[in-house]
Amino acid sequence: MKKAIALLFIMAGFIIIGFAGYEIYQTQAKEKEALEMARELVFSKEQSDRSFEDTLEDFDPGDGDVIGILHIPRLDADLPIVQGTHEDDLARGVGHYTGTAYPTDGRQILLSGHRDTVFRNLGKLELGDTFEIHMNYGTFVYEIMETDIVDADDRTVIDYSIDEELLTVSTCYPFNFVGSAPDRYILHAKPVE
Repeated sequence: MKKAIALLFIMAGFIIIGFAGYEIYQTQAKEKEALEMARELVFSKEQSDRSFEDTLEDFDPGDGDVIGILHIPRLDADLPIVQGTHEDDLARGVGHYTGTAYPTDGRQILLSGHRDTVFRNLGKLELGDTFEIHMNYGTFVYEIMETDIVDADDRTVIDYSIDEELLTVSTCYPFNFVGSAPDRYILHAKPVE
């Protein structure tokens, strides 16, 4: 009887590990596909032939659309940016919080991602490091000026009253926490002229 119970636990462990491995594989595949779509959107020959004004005028993403690439030089990371922060969007890359601005809008841009996928190394960034946002209408560089840790329920990081361009990047915190993290790690970055 003890052997049967032990065998049952071992089999359950293999099933759980197999399921977790499959989930990781699926997430990586979705992120890779979204990044390929983003590269085509941002760097295609057809796109480079269009004027800034025409491209910006046609820019009207819908929920779930791939809209750009977040490049983090210090981490040598290229991450797809997806419109929306629904769980399906965040499974594909970095989510752009609907209702916040885009580069050149002169307001707050809010990007969010999971600490255990796209932002697993975000804690390695320091003040002065940069983010590059590649959109189909240009590349925009932002320098990290401030970091903050807030409660997971704190919605004050979303500030629609900001009237200057500000990139806010958020993820769950602490980075090595198992389960739903109680806090959020926030980075604020200003445009580099």
